[in-house]
Amino acid sequence: MNNTGKLEAIWLKRMKRGPMDSVEQATLKVGRGLVGNANQGGKRQVTIIEKEVWESLMAAMGTDLDPSARRANLMVSDVRLVDSRHRILRIGDCRVRIYGETKPCEQMDEAWPGLREAMYDKWGGGAFGEVLDDGKIMVGDPIQWLE
Repeated sequence: MNNTGKLEAIWLKRMKRGPMDSVEQATLKVGRGLVGNANQGGKRQVTIIEKEVWESLMAAMGTDLDPSARRANLMVSDVRLVDSRHRILRIGDCRVRIYGETKPCEQMDEAWPGLREAMYDKWGGGAFGEVLDDGKIMVGDPIQWLE
């Protein structure tokens, strides 16, 4: 697998437990996260899932939920998130430092029974991190790990 992936999707959450709005571009703010997203600040400013992991989970569960059901902010492809704690991911012109694994919550079982358990191992729920640069990101932007 090459070192460069792609930003496949961006979602903003209007409010806690609220709907996930798909957008073509978004603005990242240092120390806050995505402008207009309900969750701001802390270590969990942005949540990220892998397209390949989501597709594999859907195949294993025998369903085809829209990836927005995961309630993450970003979906990436061709970049592995597993064990990426403390690594820095460049998305377009912005950087996000990964703080840890996003463990699936009970809302995953509301989306599909058994999905929470299926996602639990090997970073199946994705990763979360903090924004290091102000800037715009767009669906289709290249992404890569910085060493």
